[in-house]
Formats: sequence, C-alpha cells, structure tokens
Amino acid sequence: MAFVKFMGSTTGRAARAAAGLILIAIGAWLGGAWWVLAAAGLVPLAAGLANFCLLGPLFHAPLHATRRA
Repeated sequence: MAFVKFMGSTTGRAARAAAGLILIAIGAWLGGAWWVLAAAGLVPLAAGLANFCLLGPLFHAPLHATRRA
C-alpha cells in the first residue's frame, strides 16, 4: 500500500511521467518492433500528466490523487 500511496503523491506523478518518457525514448531509439514499447510508454506518461494512478483502484485507493496544501 505504501507504493500506491507514493504513486499518488507529486513525486510519484513525476515518476510516472518520467517512466513514460524513458519507455518512449528507448522504443524510438531501438526502432523496429520496439515502437510497441514506445506506444506503451504513452500510458504512464498520460497517467502522470493527467494525475491519475491506474494501480489505485486495484488496491482500493482513489484513481485520482488528492492534493495536499
């Protein structure tokens, strides 16, 4: 549960976006069938940019993170 809590935080949001960018970069760099990896990288990138965590509902946590002051 700590991992899901982390992924719902601002740092987790940045980590999701960074992971997506890394997957896209690797897929683009290797080319060929690796473009599938680049396409899959769009999911964590979108999750980070839109501030939702796909793992949340699997662990009975909210899909969208709550913002703290």
